[in-house]
Amino acid sequence: MAHDRFPCEVLTPEGEVFNDEVEMVSTRTESGEIGILARHQPLLGLLRPTDLRLYRTESEIVHFAQGEGYVQVSEHGVLLLVEEAIRPEDLDAADLRSRIGKAEQAVADAEQGSEAQHAARRDLRRNEAFLRIAEGKSATGR
Repeated sequence: MAHDRFPCEVLTPEGEVFNDEVEMVSTRTESGEIGILARHQPLLGLLRPTDLRLYRTESEIVHFAQGEGYVQVSEHGVLLLVEEAIRPEDLDAADLRSRIGKAEQAVADAEQGSEAQHAARRDLRRNEAFLRIAEGKSATGR
């Protein structure tokens, strides 16, 4: 079943990685999974690392490993401002496993409740989500 299309833009600090019309956006916010269709209520949300899915059609889906960021839904479309958006085929599973080990060690070494521990936990969460994407598994944070 075809849905109405709407503009969607994905921006990183390096620039635009996607700008096209889509039928649906599927991502993960701090509150959980969200699917955005045309005429969605206005929304501003915090994004968690996940498999960002941009549905041009039901069968044509653009995937990105999405870092932390923000989503804004308005009457004009959807804007995702993320730290990074990487094509799954560009992820290196071995490198991500190494980064997970380093992040786990950084969490253990940091002072409880410190900013360093918070940053290490954020890195751990991101690398774990990206590894699930690289391995072709669900990256919805579960």
